Amino acid sequence: MAFTDQNRSINSDSDRLRELAALIHPSRFAGRLDGLLSAATVLQLQKSPRLQQRLVELLLGSELVSNGGPWGRDLLLGQDPRRAALLAGSIWHARSVLKLVSRHDVAILIENVGAEAHAFAIRHLSSAVATTSIGDPEKLASQIEHDGCACLGAWLSDASELDRVRVLFRLPVGTAAESPAAEHHNSAGQLLSLVVAHLATEEPAA
Repeated sequence: MAFTDQNRSINSDSDRLRELAALIHPSRFAGRLDGLLSAATVLQLQKSPRLQQRLVELLLGSELVSNGGPWGRDLLLGQDPRRAALLAGSIWHARSVLKLVSRHDVAILIENVGAEAHAFAIRHLSSAVATTSIGDPEKLASQIEHDGCACLGAWLSDASELDRVRVLFRLPVGTAAESPAAEHHNSAGQLLSLVVAHLATEEPAA
């Protein structure tokens, strides 16, 4: 029985590492592998079941992987970190989102951040942070993503290292999540609590 339980645990560990490897953004691996490898080759290596565990250990360190303890759902309940960032950023800039009135401008914004983020901003206008209006929809979309990623990074800074990287490494290298400012740390908790509560509504009933 003990052997069976141990074998099941090993299989579970391997499964979770393979799942994590498949979710990590390829740019995270590219920096640790041969710089001459093409993006397509890195992606092919990432999808190889035989290599996935070794790739995760290369990226995170074998000690962190082995000493991480039991893994539950990640902090975003398995949802896309970019989606969470766009939702948080939309609240940050909700005043500017509300001031976009022309169909053309609204259409451009939605094309860039999605209808969900647009609606989420209006729903949570009272929690908006930015006071300076941005009238250009493309610039607004860029700032929504920037400030949303920064808030996500600030929020993750209070998490354990394993919980943090399980979310952060699903974003490409170089986003604002890696260098949040003090203002993002000040507002991240409030904004991400709204985002996670929203994401939790998609969880199946127990």
